[in-house]
Amino acid sequence: MSKSKTHTVKFGRKRNGKTDYRKRIKYLSSNKIRIVIRPSNNKIIIQAIEFNENGDKCLLSVDSTSLRKYGWKGSTGNISAAYLTGILFGNTIKEKVKEGIVDFGLHSVTKGTRLPATIKGLIDSGLGVPCSKDIFPNDDVISGKLLSVYSSELKKTSPEKYEKQFSKYLKIGLNPEDLPKNFEEVKTKLMGSNEKTK
Repeated sequence: MSKSKTHTVKFGRKRNGKTDYRKRIKYLSSNKIRIVIRPSNNKIIIQAIEFNENGDKCLLSVDSTSLRKYGWKGSTGNISAAYLTGILFGNTIKEKVKEGIVDFGLHSVTKGTRLPATIKGLIDSGLGVPCSKDIFPNDDVISGKLLSVYSSELKKTSPEKYEKQFSKYLKIGLNPEDLPKNFEEVKTKLMGSNEKTK
């Protein structure tokens, strides 16, 4: 590709809001593997990206739907799933990579949301990731305990609203009140695999 075409592509991506080149230079200058986290409505995707002059190289890609293999019955797009996916990714990559720098792309980071929950999962797996712990969600949020308490109260006060609001959970045979139990079961399995990799 000629310099003029490269220039056009580069600034075209910047104009279209696809790439923040100031952030990219910062990531590259760190000389660390980029831990790319991309959330969608239904899942969380985490990738380990290594810079290469001929094009970035993906060392590993994991998404939250993989949690089904460990017995996860909840949503693959919520805070609990984000945290568990962080643990799963960290366990899988840490034999090759001990630390990395998180790349959110153009996503903004809000305290207590899925992105910080994912980072907490990465850190709890033993992966070295620089981050302020102040942005992490509360443990009761991550484990699904708050949702469990809310759903339990709603079931008593408004059964119809309960059935409608938690229809997806009920359809797959998981009472939302049991989400913390399912979370702990999956976390135990993941942390068990974590111990085996040490």
